[in-house]
Amino acid sequence: MLEIVIKGILIGLCISVPLGPIGMLTIQRTLNRGQKYGIATGLGATFSDLVYTIITLFFLSFVLDFIEVHRFIIQLLGSVIVGIFGFFIYNSHPSTQPKPNETQKHSLFSDFVTSFGLTFSNPLVLFVLIALFARFEFIGSGTTLFVSICGILSILIGALIWWNILTFFVSRFKNRLNMRELKLINRITGLIIILIGCVGLFLSLIK
Repeated sequence: MLEIVIKGILIGLCISVPLGPIGMLTIQRTLNRGQKYGIATGLGATFSDLVYTIITLFFLSFVLDFIEVHRFIIQLLGSVIVGIFGFFIYNSHPSTQPKPNETQKHSLFSDFVTSFGLTFSNPLVLFVLIALFARFEFIGSGTTLFVSICGILSILIGALIWWNILTFFVSRFKNRLNMRELKLINRITGLIIILIGCVGLFLSLIK
């Protein structure tokens, strides 16, 4: 059991640490809105990964066949969604922390949902999970349901550890940045996410 938990935490870290679109978005939201919004963004991506983890464990054959048949359209749509999302980030304006009598325009739930949707739009993450499961020999065919659930929860713990560490250090720089610098970060983040989407779109079209 302990071995499964440790492996799950390591897998959770492996799928969260790379600074792809979600990592950049988490940093941007932490700087613009605060640490709890960054954590909500990171957790949205993590829960999407957990859905794919469950699919990998219990419905692997069916899903892999579906992805193989529709690989082109999946890659195409996923890249377009990432690019559009990056465009909105590029044009967004930094949010200051609300004053006592003001309401916050953003919500933790909306940040969670948008991050979940952005990550879920790329089901090719299944292949990353399969590679990690094979590398760590994580949850075999003879594993009981209880141990499998513990393994899945340990992936969540590993991801949560990373998002807390990342947002903690990023939030320490928040008070050193003015509105102009925050807007610049929005644009840099947006451009990076747009670039990732464009590269994905180009690779999809040339295959």
